[in-house]
Amino acid sequence: MLYDNLIAPLADFEFMRRALVGTVALALGAPPIGVFLMLRRMSLIGDAMAHAILPGAAIGFLFAGLSLPAMAGGGIIAGFLIAIGAGLISRTTQLKEDASLAALFVISLALGVTIVALKGNNIDLMHFLFGSVLAIDNGALVLILAIASVSLVVLAVIWRPLVLESVDPGFLRTVSGAGAAAHVAFLALVVLNLVGGFQVLGTLLAVAIMMLPAITSRFWARDVTGMIAAAVVSALISSYAGLLLSYRAELPSGPTIVLVAGGIYLFSLALGPVGGLVWLILPRRHLEA
Repeated sequence: MLYDNLIAPLADFEFMRRALVGTVALALGAPPIGVFLMLRRMSLIGDAMAHAILPGAAIGFLFAGLSLPAMAGGGIIAGFLIAIGAGLISRTTQLKEDASLAALFVISLALGVTIVALKGNNIDLMHFLFGSVLAIDNGALVLILAIASVSLVVLAVIWRPLVLESVDPGFLRTVSGAGAAAHVAFLALVVLNLVGGFQVLGTLLAVAIMMLPAITSRFWARDVTGMIAAAVVSALISSYAGLLLSYRAELPSGPTIVLVAGGIYLFSLALGPVGGLVWLILPRRHLEA
């Protein structure tokens, strides 16, 4: 019974194994990025950037059809253009960067949907918006694995300035000039992981596997290393359980993975040892002399 429920679907079907490998790779690379977005109070920027890659991917689809290199390359270019554009607007006008990103991402979303509608059909549009984790091919799998590997290596290289900038950006500016380079590299990792998430979960849900486990980790650890570990574990559980649940209940895989991650977040919100609601309600012991 345990084998039939937890292992048999993966052992019997290659598409399930591909989906698991892809989501596991995404779970290893994206949540650490999400932790730093959360610590730097940039959580909503991830959502904005996820929508920003859609027109680039849609333009690649318009010219080359469902070509992975074309769509991924277009998405990466669009993500960088939106990030640079938002930065320039915030520096040359009175708008803050979050406001300029909000304006650009809704325009990008509408533009991307329109471009897909010009050549595609409703099925193509659903693929762009919600992904197709069970249809991952070799090309998409290689891309996701490469993005996860690059993310972990680059994070290791920029770890120290990234942590310092998250804790005390003023101090980092006074002792080192590495903050700007680390910030640019970090934004590049955000875009790359959103492109990888786009292949699995689509535009609307790509940011979920990055941010939900990261936010969940806040209830399980106090230091950066502990939060990253908790975020990765949460994402791995969500990927595995979400795939099996979607297979058994005949539900769409991407949204089911996100719903499982949401369930883990709600559980952590209630019972997490670091600031969970139950622990806040319970009376604390008073210190005695």
